[in-house]
Amino acid sequence: MTTSAHLPEAGSYVEMTDADEQAARVRVVHAESSVLTLSSPLAAVPPVGTTVTLRWSAAPRGRFALPCAVVEADENRLEVRTAGEALVEQQREFVRGGGGERIIMRRPGWKDAHGWIRDVSEHSARAHFEGANVVEGEELQLWMQLGGEIIDIPAVAARVAMLPQQVPPGPMSVEIVAIFDIDESLARIIRRYVMRQQLLSRTRS
Repeated sequence: MTTSAHLPEAGSYVEMTDADEQAARVRVVHAESSVLTLSSPLAAVPPVGTTVTLRWSAAPRGRFALPCAVVEADENRLEVRTAGEALVEQQREFVRGGGGERIIMRRPGWKDAHGWIRDVSEHSARAHFEGANVVEGEELQLWMQLGGEIIDIPAVAARVAMLPQQVPPGPMSVEIVAIFDIDESLARIIRRYVMRQQLLSRTRS
């Protein structure tokens, strides 16, 4: 799927990845036609001629991926020219798996809600919590333990389903699908964990 003439908004932050998959969070200073001016950490400024990919949220579908070429670089400013159209990377294409991991949901004015993950990808997590009153569209802070790694990220509740506990009778459980937009370093942690779990599952079977 492509979106012609689609560019990130000026003032927004996007992820910039080079051919070696080195990622940096950069700010869009100006975006018009096929040229974007970006503000980047000094250490992450690529040389002129480098091909990079810019990614930003296309929630709830996934994220946009826009190929670009660096045409000018001056200290922490660089100018890139689009080298194609913005492609929507679908949420279902992201690596998904896991299950049973600890998760804590934090919201201002509410007690921390402890739960467990049913599955997780680099764009979303589906988890169960007991007695948590959440509405769709609500902003959340999610703390997740994935093996030896811990990530703490902002998210939005995209779907909420109440699940009464029947046997034995107990408190109402809620299943939440939360979506988030994270940088490449955190996405890499999730991908590594999920792929490791999938490998272990195949080994056990």
